[in-house]
Amino acid sequence: MQTLDRITFEPDKMGGKPCIRGMRVTVGTVVGLVAAGHSVAEILDEYPYLEHEDVMQSLAYAAWRAEEVEFFLDDRMPMNNEIPA
Repeated sequence: MQTLDRITFEPDKMGGKPCIRGMRVTVGTVVGLVAAGHSVAEILDEYPYLEHEDVMQSLAYAAWRAEEVEFFLDDRMPMNNEIPA
């Protein structure tokens, strides 16, 4: 797996969501833009402080999280009663 050194987590920034290089731009924002059909070039035009590698690492992080499996230590359901996909 590639290094995800541009993905940062800070509890006091953006609710602790994964962000890009400590900025107030979440991975979810970038992935959502790609999912909505925006090209990398369009994203970089709208967010000139982002770099191509920021978008690539956001997508890699999202793919990694989508494949992650959560295991519970006992039979209790999570607090929100949702079963992880």
